[in-house]
Amino acid sequence: MTTSPCSDVAELALTAGARRLSEAGATVPTMNVGRPDMIAGYGIATDAAGQLPWAWAEERLTAARNYWICTTRADGRPHAMPVWGLWSDGAVMFSTDSQSYKGRNLAARPDIVVHLESGDEVVVVEGRAEWVTQAGLPDSFVGDYAEKYGHTLDVTDPAFGFYRVAPVRVLAWRETDFPTSATRFIF
Repeated sequence: MTTSPCSDVAELALTAGARRLSEAGATVPTMNVGRPDMIAGYGIATDAAGQLPWAWAEERLTAARNYWICTTRADGRPHAMPVWGLWSDGAVMFSTDSQSYKGRNLAARPDIVVHLESGDEVVVVEGRAEWVTQAGLPDSFVGDYAEKYGHTLDVTDPAFGFYRVAPVRVLAWRETDFPTSATRFIF
């Protein structure tokens, strides 16, 4: 696994979410930037030239309307569904009914992959979904969600589960220059 220093360490260390965490006195996770582990046939560059900055991925995570989440059913089969959500404080936040396939899958196995709609400007987040109570939602969550989607969530409804997916690993690239833009972020 090849890793390289970030081209702009300050940009990565002080993303909006990291800045808020730091100002609140929280520990800001470190990020390792490198190339995705792919077979040689993909032609992925081995040096740091052309890697995408973390801000590029965050911009797309923030602007996305739909987030495709992939969970695992009890019998091991994958389950993919789109959800509405937000990129908030360094994590993907979304909701789903606890009795939906998604909710039941996450209760049994919280491993998750989140993919944005575009195959041309790709951002794939791997992590674990953490159940979030109403009290644990960011203060701005309901308002930000209503502004983005024109729909106000009832966060008091116990049937709805709120989830936070902090990235463990993120893959990002532009299709137009895939071999040089393919970037892996590990937290």
